[in-house]
Amino acid sequence: MRAPYLERAEEHDLAVRWKETQDQHALHQITIAHMRLVISMASKFRHFGLSMGDLVQEGHVGLLEAAARFEPSRDVRFSTYATWWIRASMQDYVLRNWSIVRGGTSSAQKALFFNLRRLKARLSQGTGPLTDFAIRKEISAALGVSEDDVALMDSRLSGADTSLNAPVSGENGSTTERSDFLVDDDPLPDEVVADTIDVERRSLWLRDALGVLNEREMQIIERRRLSEDGATLEELGGALGISKERVRQIETRALEKLKMALERNEPGMLASAGTQLPPIGR
Repeated sequence: MRAPYLERAEEHDLAVRWKETQDQHALHQITIAHMRLVISMASKFRHFGLSMGDLVQEGHVGLLEAAARFEPSRDVRFSTYATWWIRASMQDYVLRNWSIVRGGTSSAQKALFFNLRRLKARLSQGTGPLTDFAIRKEISAALGVSEDDVALMDSRLSGADTSLNAPVSGENGSTTERSDFLVDDDPLPDEVVADTIDVERRSLWLRDALGVLNEREMQIIERRRLSEDGATLEELGGALGISKERVRQIETRALEKLKMALERNEPGMLASAGTQLPPIGR
């Protein structure tokens, strides 16, 4: 805070030296002279409950970013340009650390997060949650967000994070944890992957085994077993010009050939996987 202020000409000269020759001493002088701006802005974010030292550090990161992007040729003071970068760096830090639940990342959501308390205090004198429709509508219009977003953000700012391991009282005086109510009945990821791999492997085995069938056997198996709507024995008999009993005999023989081929190529596959071609009796 005791660092001297920079005159406009001196500031411009330092910015040019840093921009054109990467003079580290010039960069150091610029940043030291503007650290009071960082500290002043950090004090405006103290009510979020974060460390002042951490806020100053984040502001210094924004100050360095501003120095890297500043164009001395433009007729703008460095402090004016750096203010936006310092504030943006601190806001990002607050959003990342204020809650374990990630806040909104859009510009409208950020504006809602950082301005809701101020607007709420001004419109309702800070009395209770936002239940008045007119107040919610006015904040929504002022910040360009939906009224539902206003209500959701207000509820988030009004309450603290709750651990999933927090105890919850149940019936008959029993105690459980919140995480117990989040049980997912779907299969575990490793089970899903294993089933997918098994299905692909069995499909490959079956495709290889089908090569032992002749043309008529293949046609009957495809129509009877490998289609969603299996054809009846009578339908296949009419299409092939044979009796339905003959179709049944050919199908039985084809199934035996498939089982033998599967056992020969992959011994024990049918028994271990429980895989068999189910009958379609119509």
